[in-house]
Amino acid sequence: MSINTSRCVLLLSAALLPGISATQERCAPAATCGHDAVNTAQRTTADVLWQPSMNVFRRFDVAAEKMFEFYGGALGFQQLSTFAVGNGGVARFQAGAQELKLTRRVDDRSYEPGGVAAATGLRLLTFVFADEAALMRRFEQHALPAPEFTQLAGDDRRTALVTDPDGQPVELVMAPGAPPEVLTSIEVGLTVADLERSRAFYRTFVGLEELPPVHDPRFDTTKYSFRHGATTISLRSFGRPLPADTGSGGIQYVVSDVEYVDALAKERRITIDQPLSGLRGFDLRTIWLDDPDGVTNYFAETGASRRAREAVSGSQ
Repeated sequence: MSINTSRCVLLLSAALLPGISATQERCAPAATCGHDAVNTAQRTTADVLWQPSMNVFRRFDVAAEKMFEFYGGALGFQQLSTFAVGNGGVARFQAGAQELKLTRRVDDRSYEPGGVAAATGLRLLTFVFADEAALMRRFEQHALPAPEFTQLAGDDRRTALVTDPDGQPVELVMAPGAPPEVLTSIEVGLTVADLERSRAFYRTFVGLEELPPVHDPRFDTTKYSFRHGATTISLRSFGRPLPADTGSGGIQYVVSDVEYVDALAKERRITIDQPLSGLRGFDLRTIWLDDPDGVTNYFAETGASRRAREAVSGSQ
């Protein structure tokens, strides 16, 4: 399908996908909605982002039960049904307004140990909690070291840095009394080799909202953040060459039109890791793209998102 197809896409809501609270209307790429149709250079995948959050996945090498105990037991995220896909399946957890997906490592990706500043790639997940005592009890019940919360200079939040059973960093933020939109949000931390290339990718291709840069006192660097609904992607760079971790994690977007993403990626010459395809046994069509550091950006058109698009097209 050409990205020059003119139409408007209505991004529908809660009855079709949990966590979506309001109907949203966007103009699809190359659509003529009023007099403000965007030109080709301004098109982004934001025009077809359907779920108002981004899912995140982690690949691990330890026993699955240890990962489930940490994310489900200690952090308290509800475990959802496991998809029987690939090696060991995809275990899903409801982490606020988005899903955290855990799956085994694959052979065609690179993995680097260490913390946020040890390699490029997806290096940090940040979750927000309101009840410190309950969180501490869960860590104790599962015989895990208790998080040590501190308030860093220049930061009004109390945070703790821990590692999951696979050695991947996790930041816990304590926010008692915070509104639901804060408590259901997560932050996905990417360490990047070239800030300008990565900022351009998430701003001008994915089309996320770029927030003002801030100083990050925990890692003593500037953080550049991009938001879509409940999920924020944050970029950090440490000014020196780092090995590339392309396998430990990735980002998933639920879209209403994956063919548009495919066409735009080819037009912009974005690296395609896995081409547009369907998944046997699932009402799902996907394309896997790589950001400038090789981090997977995985776009999925579900049956619900496709039916929403078709319903609007049929009503026009």
